[in-house]
Amino acid sequence: MIDRVRTALRGLDRDQQLAGLAALVLMVTLFLPWYQVSVAERGDFVSDSRSAFGVFSFVEAAVLLVAGGVLALLFARGERRAFHLPGGDGTVILAAGAWAAVLLLWRVFDRPDVAGRGVTVGIMWGFFFAFLAAAALAGAGWRMRQADAPEPHNPMADDPNTPEDESETEQLTLLADPDELPTRPRPRREPRARRGDPH
Repeated sequence: MIDRVRTALRGLDRDQQLAGLAALVLMVTLFLPWYQVSVAERGDFVSDSRSAFGVFSFVEAAVLLVAGGVLALLFARGERRAFHLPGGDGTVILAAGAWAAVLLLWRVFDRPDVAGRGVTVGIMWGFFFAFLAAAALAGAGWRMRQADAPEPHNPMADDPNTPEDESETEQLTLLADPDELPTRPRPRREPRARRGDPH
């Protein structure tokens, strides 16, 4: 598996590698301290830090899905797997990074619910690293979109019902001079039997 990852990494260009690095950093930040939970006990505040997995909700799951999806996409491209995405890879990665950034920005104003009375939830440094990684992912997608790199050729996109000889004949018809095209011999007709001739 490690050899496949190395081979796929060598098959990516610079912008794709930057997008993969941003997605990997975004996934790693889920293990860093995102939230600071403070509880009032006997007139004093007791604080505890929690990662994204410590307060796992829709937002954290969506960010994890974005990072994993981008890594899976780039791994498939590194192995030269042919498939088409609407808008291209750059547009998809740009949208993924922007969506993750919007979710994180929304989480700043809507903190996760933590059970307990007198509990306050603050933002810690790991959360800001996640926001920077999401912005870097969107920027890498924008660069890929501007580069407009062609996708690997998908042979399944060709019409399987068109025989090879017919497609070549159509290309010759479009490119060659009509007077220079080879003519097919006409089929030989058998003479009709005359009346009175024995069968």
